[in-house]
Amino acid sequence: MSRLRIPSPAGLVTFEAAGRHLSFTSAAEELCVSQAAVSSAIKSLEGALGVDLFVRQHKRIVLTEAGKRFYSDVALGLGHIARSAEAVRRTAEEKHVVLSSSTAFASHWLIPRLPSFRVQHPEIEIRIQTADRDTDLGPDPHLIGVRRGLGDWPNYRAFRFGGENLIPVCSPGYLTQSGAPRDLLDLAGRTLIHLDEPHRPRPAWKDWFAHFGIDFTDLGEGLRLNDYSLVVQAAIGGQGIALGWTHIIDHPLSDGLLVPALAANWETGYAFFIVSNRSVDLAPEAKLVKDWIIDGAPD
Repeated sequence: MSRLRIPSPAGLVTFEAAGRHLSFTSAAEELCVSQAAVSSAIKSLEGALGVDLFVRQHKRIVLTEAGKRFYSDVALGLGHIARSAEAVRRTAEEKHVVLSSSTAFASHWLIPRLPSFRVQHPEIEIRIQTADRDTDLGPDPHLIGVRRGLGDWPNYRAFRFGGENLIPVCSPGYLTQSGAPRDLLDLAGRTLIHLDEPHRPRPAWKDWFAHFGIDFTDLGEGLRLNDYSLVVQAAIGGQGIALGWTHIIDHPLSDGLLVPALAANWETGYAFFIVSNRSVDLAPEAKLVKDWIIDGAPD
């Protein structure tokens, strides 16, 4: 649409005010201009449109039929523009951070700690984005992610917040019902909860037992789940013994919902990091959230 066919924006604003008040004087007071300026703007608009918009009567004005139709559309359009401008303004003023992570990290690490963060920093909104795989982090200064690895990603800055430690865990009720495993071989024969992670590489029970020199054969038995958050819930529910990533299950452990099934810990050499795109510097609020996660994570 050619902008030359659209009347002057100032004229449309003046017309909307005059049509709403049905008074050039009141419109002039609202717009902080003279009554003559309002009258002149309306005449120019009517000339551009080739139609009268108002009937000038003694001490009052009335919209013509064309004026009523035009006023309805102008008021609607300016209202949309005003609301959109306010939404953009609010977005620009907001202090927010987008955190990309697994469902398990969001559910078991982040969510329990959010209330205390909000008390300390009510001005910052953390927007959580979970996915079943590690998504690419674009050049957004408000975007950070949680990643497992060695910290050597070429496109990301990486800030370590905890090593990868794996211990066998179960509910207290499971131990009461089945008894604690006597040793690693006894543990291998128990009902194990397996994480069949489809997109993120994670150690499995076979890897864990191999670290301790046990040749464990996975026969497809036990409970198998494709999301670690479900694994944790199944273990809390007494459905077997799960591998526990200690940085994720620290709350269930401290609350007594989970307990170590056996005193055995594998430090894999991998770690967990807060990452951000190298091409941008983090916004101050994103740096604050990054530091808060690092300070709150046990190594």
